[in-house]
Amino acid sequence: MSCCDKRTHDDVSEYYGRVLQSSSDLQTDLCCSVEDLPHHHRELLANVPTEVLEKFYGCGSPIPHLPEGCTVLDLGCGTGRDAFICAQLVGDSGKVIGIDMTDEQLAVAQKYERPNTRFLKGYMEDLSAVGIEDNSVDVVISNCVINLSPKKEQVFAEIFRVLKPGGELYFSDVFADRRIPRELQQDSELLGECLAGAMYTEDFRRMLQRTGVPDHRIISMNATAINNPELENRIGFVNFTSTTVRAFKLASLEDRCEDFGQVAVYKGTIPHHPHRFEFDNHHLFETGHPMLVCGNTAAMISETRYAPHFQVTGDRSRHFGLFDCADGIPFIEDDGAGGCC
Repeated sequence: MSCCDKRTHDDVSEYYGRVLQSSSDLQTDLCCSVEDLPHHHRELLANVPTEVLEKFYGCGSPIPHLPEGCTVLDLGCGTGRDAFICAQLVGDSGKVIGIDMTDEQLAVAQKYERPNTRFLKGYMEDLSAVGIEDNSVDVVISNCVINLSPKKEQVFAEIFRVLKPGGELYFSDVFADRRIPRELQQDSELLGECLAGAMYTEDFRRMLQRTGVPDHRIISMNATAINNPELENRIGFVNFTSTTVRAFKLASLEDRCEDFGQVAVYKGTIPHHPHRFEFDNHHLFETGHPMLVCGNTAAMISETRYAPHFQVTGDRSRHFGLFDCADGIPFIEDDGAGGCC
């Protein structure tokens, strides 16, 4: 680890371990959730210790669908709010591993460990150091933490190393509409407030592509305000969003949406989604209603744990050129930050 990387880690640990005592100490709203948990997840909060909730920092709701029996890895788990929700969802046959580098945060999470949870001190840039093996994890989640890393591309490389084939990265973070100037990236307060390390959306896309992930999907995107005059003065020229993303470890994905004449039908069998299922902000599947899909979307729903819940007709034996992402899709949000579709 370089001295600059160590300084960044130390600054983040200091901010989240000693400067902040609870979420009310944050100077902005960016590291507090702006995305409501679904009702069935909110019910699970009643089983999460108050101390864990009071020290929660996050900007979204990256709780995966269909987690039962899965091994879930929570990067930058903090006091473990999301991990404890996932632990209830994965059940006795699954497990949740939380990784964090801040002693004060980990101490809270470890105090309330359950039989199917484990909280380890480590760095998300090097998951092998805490024993996370290749192809061993079904889902990786993270909530407003990757922006704090000085080596983001290394984080993504580690994520897709440990994911099983067909596994999913499902995370929320703060993104920026431009690159943050270097001098501001080194500001410990702006870094701790999830501003200085926010990823420029296009650099994020390029990082994933270099990692071998040619397509990712935006689940939700919400504009965020700094709401702090002093910090606004320093970095207010940047527009920030809180964004939830999913990406899969699939060898069959391509860097463009290709048309193979495939059609998908959602069966209505994903729990809590009997009538429709929003796969991403371009694909709202209505139960029983056939939808034209590109090759990448077909792969994402037929070569992963989502496969039992969809019927996909057609294969890749005949190619019709580029897929028209507006064709057959019920709604489009032109957010400029998505993957192929």
